[in-house]
Amino acid sequence: MKQRIITGVIAAALFIPFVIYGGTPFAILMSIIAIIGFYELLKMKGISIASVPGIIGTLALLVLVVPNDWSLNIAEFFQYDSILMIVYGIAILLLIYIVLVKNKMTFDEIGFILLGALYVGLGFHYFIETRFIGLEYVVFVLLVVWTTDSGAYFVGRKLGKNKLWPEISPKKTVEGFIGGIVIAVIFAIAMQLIYPFASSWLQLIVVTIIASIIGQMGDLVESAIKRHYGVKDSGNILPGHGGILDRFDSLLFAVPLLHFLHFFS
Repeated sequence: MKQRIITGVIAAALFIPFVIYGGTPFAILMSIIAIIGFYELLKMKGISIASVPGIIGTLALLVLVVPNDWSLNIAEFFQYDSILMIVYGIAILLLIYIVLVKNKMTFDEIGFILLGALYVGLGFHYFIETRFIGLEYVVFVLLVVWTTDSGAYFVGRKLGKNKLWPEISPKKTVEGFIGGIVIAVIFAIAMQLIYPFASSWLQLIVVTIIASIIGQMGDLVESAIKRHYGVKDSGNILPGHGGILDRFDSLLFAVPLLHFLHFFS
């Protein structure tokens, strides 16, 4: 527990200044963190990020993670209307690689690389876009995710009796799942009272509930991936906390959803 607290304090001290400052430094930091997360994902599958498909997949990740303004410039440079055309081209390169190595790299592995780049890349992309829109929205997202996580842990520990999904995450409970949502709503309301940013109370509460649920599903998805590949944590870059994906799994689900709901528009 002591190591966990020390790591958390140090990580927060390094991370928060970038969040507050925003702009290019924040985008660069998130891109670096995204690469580390992608590395952790590939390692679970036994694919080296330094391999040819790993490098090509990392390129796809970076194309996806960059802010919209940057991606427009990249697309224009290659004379394409959409950044997705570049990603499609990268996918074709990976599929051609299967033929060149005579099936030593399989279609399943190429699919894993592309889906991994999409999962990690778009999650961090929308996190960057959220900061570009406004600091208050990043604070809201982090508040919802962190209070949901803490609420689910403490409520589940105190009141939890019914297992939520024992095959995937044995310690999570239905009571903790609901408790996390309730705690997140309470803190979201407190933030709205201190600094009004949502257009209506109904919108705030509904979006918080949805984000809390989807965030917890993101955590369960990460648990399912780790259980499938037989690893306890996605990595060990954060002593006491695991890897990057262990810390950002909920955000990778919740942040894109909030953009889809036009909460940040």
